[in-house]
Amino acid sequence: MNFNSVLDNVTSYEAGKPIELVVREFGIDPKDVVKLASNENPYGTSPKVTAKLQEIAHKAFLYPDDSFYELKDSLAKKFQVDSKNIIIGSGSDQVLEFCVHAKCTKDSKVLMSKTTFAMYEIYSKHVGATILRTPSHHHDLDEFREIYKNEGADIIFLCLPNNPLGECLDKEDVYKFLDEVASDTLVILDCAYGEYAKYKDSKKEIVASDVTAKYPNVIYLGTFSKAYALGGMRVGYGIANTQIISTLNKVRPPFNITTLSLASAIEALKDEEFVSECIAKSFTEMSRYEEFAKENNIEFIPSYTNFITYYIDGFSSKEVANKLLQRGMIIRDLTSYGLNAIRITIGTNEQNSKFFAIFKEVIA
Repeated sequence: MNFNSVLDNVTSYEAGKPIELVVREFGIDPKDVVKLASNENPYGTSPKVTAKLQEIAHKAFLYPDDSFYELKDSLAKKFQVDSKNIIIGSGSDQVLEFCVHAKCTKDSKVLMSKTTFAMYEIYSKHVGATILRTPSHHHDLDEFREIYKNEGADIIFLCLPNNPLGECLDKEDVYKFLDEVASDTLVILDCAYGEYAKYKDSKKEIVASDVTAKYPNVIYLGTFSKAYALGGMRVGYGIANTQIISTLNKVRPPFNITTLSLASAIEALKDEEFVSECIAKSFTEMSRYEEFAKENNIEFIPSYTNFITYYIDGFSSKEVANKLLQRGMIIRDLTSYGLNAIRITIGTNEQNSKFFAIFKEVIA
């Protein structure tokens, strides 16, 4: 059977391994498996969300309010924008897909960092677009400028902070770069980990209302999957001017998040105290990873997210990841990104202590 030929050059996204797979493959008791691979909030969802889900579980047979009125209204107040400037997606990655399909064709060019979120390339290849990458793994805006000057681009992706590495550009540097981008180039600011960056350093905070008002060719993306601990609910959003949002709504399918997901996101926004506590605990634990790295001569990337990247020296990162997996410790190997490195989600105090102990055994 013949399929669209552009898919011949597409590699499927490799998600973090689930706990169930490790249990099946290695016969490990589920309670002994620690998953630090997918950057989930290890402290679980807000108790308010759990209570709401129990209250409305019987409504799972109903479609959600496809206008997403209450959620958009809450997000509008949080970000000080108008509801009409917001689109809801099944995770922010679905909004990425909307953007690519609305803007790009087989003749388009899409510019991104050498090492960044894999779905940027995958969605772009879905339409046959040409991928332009910077030489450096980290976001280097001078490299972006040079490529954009010579090649142009229909879409530019900036991941702020960057997944899977964890570094983050300063807001002012981003704004200076945006000043140089043509008005017909769509710039996607992927701020899935923006809450973490804002907590650690205010200079990293991209203010959605400011950037989208000043730059009509920019869309700001956020998600409930990370700091808000709703990874299993799949809710994301985009904020942009009304022309961009109305265009993206033409490719948005109806009821693209569930009734339970919608209610969870609405409730999660009511418990910002819980989110702040989770972020604070994450950075407290992050400091343990930094100290561990220094004590064991491990190079790492200072992170503005809820994960940290360790470079592996003297070993294969793939082998290290597999050895950890056999001991019930799930982390992310970055070999597929051309790096001999691993990415570790910052877990709870107990989970992190277990990682340090097992990791020492493996590298010994």
